[in-house]
Order: sequence, then C-alpha cells, then structure tokens
Amino acid sequence: MNRRWKPMSRARWIRVRLPPMACPAMNDRLRALLASLLAVDTTSRASNLALIQFIDDYLTDRGVTTQWLHDDSGKKANLYARLGPDGEGGVMLSGHTDVVPVEGQNWSVPPFALTERDGRCYGRGSADMKGFIACVLASLDDFLQQPLRMPLHLAFSYDEEVGCLGVRSLVAMLNASAAKPAMCIVGEPTGMQPVYGHKGKRAVRCRVQGLACHSAYTHQGVNAIHYAGRLIAHLLHQEAALRQQRDERFEPPYSTLQVGTIQGGTALNIVPETCQFDVEWRTLPDTDIQNLYDSVRHFAEAELMPEMQRIDPVCHIAFQPLSGYPGLLTDPQTDFARWLAQWSGQDDFTTVAFGTEGGLFNEMGIATLVCGPGSMEQGHKADEFVSVEQLERCMTMLKNLRQWMHAAG
Repeated sequence: MNRRWKPMSRARWIRVRLPPMACPAMNDRLRALLASLLAVDTTSRASNLALIQFIDDYLTDRGVTTQWLHDDSGKKANLYARLGPDGEGGVMLSGHTDVVPVEGQNWSVPPFALTERDGRCYGRGSADMKGFIACVLASLDDFLQQPLRMPLHLAFSYDEEVGCLGVRSLVAMLNASAAKPAMCIVGEPTGMQPVYGHKGKRAVRCRVQGLACHSAYTHQGVNAIHYAGRLIAHLLHQEAALRQQRDERFEPPYSTLQVGTIQGGTALNIVPETCQFDVEWRTLPDTDIQNLYDSVRHFAEAELMPEMQRIDPVCHIAFQPLSGYPGLLTDPQTDFARWLAQWSGQDDFTTVAFGTEGGLFNEMGIATLVCGPGSMEQGHKADEFVSVEQLERCMTMLKNLRQWMHAAG
C-alpha cells in the first residue's frame, strides 16, 4: 500500500544526549545522526514510522523528494528517494531500519542510546545496520553539492530481520519503474569487505492433523507425531543428498536444512491428534529451493496422507510458508565489482553466512553487492557496537562513490 504520512509539526532532530567522551575522529554530523537513529526503538515487532519520519525530514529539508510504502497496518513503511539526473541506471544504497530485540540480553550500556567508548559506538543497531544509514545521511550534503552524472537511489526498508518481508513492496515498485538503478550496495556489516554472495533461505511450518484415541487402541487412531517423524526422516534424506552438491566459496560449502521447533501430543496414553514443526532450508544460490519444497510436499501428499485418510478422511498434512529470500551470487569480475573495490579500498571479495535483501534486488536485474561498516560478530548481541574506524572507512567509500558518480560518463 502506497501512501504518504506527514504530521502537522515535524521534529527536525530526535533529541538525544551525546556521550561525554566522544571520539574526535568521528565528525559531529555523523555522530549526531547515529545518536538520533539509535535512540529510536525499531525492533521488528514495533513501528518504524518515527525513524522513517526522521529520515524523511532530513531528506526533504534538503530538497530531496521521498516516497513512502506502508505495510497494510500503516504502522511501518519503506522509504525510497533519488537524487541526481532523471533516467534509469545509477547506484542504489540500501539499508534496513529494523533491529532485533534486546530482551534477555545482558547489556552494560543503554541499548537505545549512543554510548561511545574506546573508539567504539555502542547501541542496538549500531552495526546492523544504522551505522551504514547514518553514514549515507551524513554524506548526503556532499552528494547534493557535487553534480552527479547518474542517479543516486536511497532505499530504507522495514522487517528485514523477520525474513526480508518489508522490502518486497519496494522491490515491486522498482521493478515496475522505467528508471530502476543498475547497481546496488547493501550496507550490511561486512567489515567493509565487499561481499558477492550468500545463501538463500526458506522457512516452512508443517502441521500434521491425525486422529486421537486411547493408546490401548492405536490401530483406531492416526498418530500425528509418527507421521511428522516420517516426514522429518524424509527431510534428513534430502539433507544428505544436498551435502553432495558443494560450492567451496560458502561456509558450509553445501545447502543445509534443519527442523528447529516441534510440538505435539497431550498425554502418553493418548494417540496424538496433532503435531507441528518448523523446518528451514539454507541453500546455495544456484539450488532450486522451490524444487526441494515441492519434493517434501509430494512425499506428504502421495505417500503419507493416503495412509492417514484410510483411517479418517479428515486427517491431513498442511504446509505454511513462513519466510524466505533468494540467495545472492554476483560475478566478482564485473565492472561493478571492480569499482566497488576501488571505492572501498578492498579487493578481497568474499561470501557471508547470513542473508540480506540483496538477493531480491539481484533477482530483479539490479547488480548487487554487500559492503558496510561493522561486523555481524557484534550484531544481534548484547553491547552491539561498530567501531569509529569502520564508520570512517564507510564515509571514505561513499566519498569515492560520489566522486566517481560526478566524473562517470
């Protein structure tokens, strides 16, 4: 759903108290922006509109036109903007605004505030990935002051942390546009090392509906746990086959699957009526994940359900897709990769174990690479941080990108 939302009175900056021992290596604008972004709790379960409004104000105050793409509830939104000349092509800088929860984690600093200490900037989302967004915003004035020969696109999404859900409306909008970007840098934390690939993911919930009865008369019932177990055994056979298809560029070098949760049964003397489990595939980019899913469904429908329904036709097995995203594999020998190596100052391209929204952009024909400040080793943990050195390297990358976009063509 596409709509714009503007309050009657806008807050130019989110009021925060900057840390008393701020490191002088980080410029004041970047520090203030990072502090403002970290001050907003954008845990995926919550609204991100306050943060999107802050970014919108920052952009529109500088004459940049923005577009919001809300979710169905109206409580979350993507923000898209572009600057520079009209027309297709150019570079998109992409980042997600949501963060993972802090509950159950032992933080030594306030999670939703900037704490700067020993060259590190602490706070939930500092590495994943508000540090990158702060760098993009801090660089904006320079992009506006230096004429660009191609468009610069900005894309800030919601609900990345729960399966890359929010960005899909933005992808659809770009796919329908006659002026979509040619290249995209997703600023996930990679230590500023360019990344050309990651695995895809599919998460599915399986519900087995059996028939309960007294455990003394098992022949009269349909044991949902037993049938779920047979389905899981089929999945394990599939996993063994996946291990034979290897790509040493990834860790581990094969596609994987795992059953992560399972529930079923009510008492030992009752044949269980229901069983539910969640399974997750993480596949190499060239693996057909839909084919894997279809194979499991076929086994359930052709082998298991006929047996179950001979006892009671109400028995069945149902599958519910939960989340997923495609893998990413961009040729590191392309011009775009060569340019990113120059902008970032690093030519040692790699792959990562975690997923990003990059596969969705790449799937629609936008050449995509991942490169951003911080490390996922610090993401999703208590006392998450990004180093000032990493932020400065990101600022240098954006400066080099700006100069290239000014001179290109």
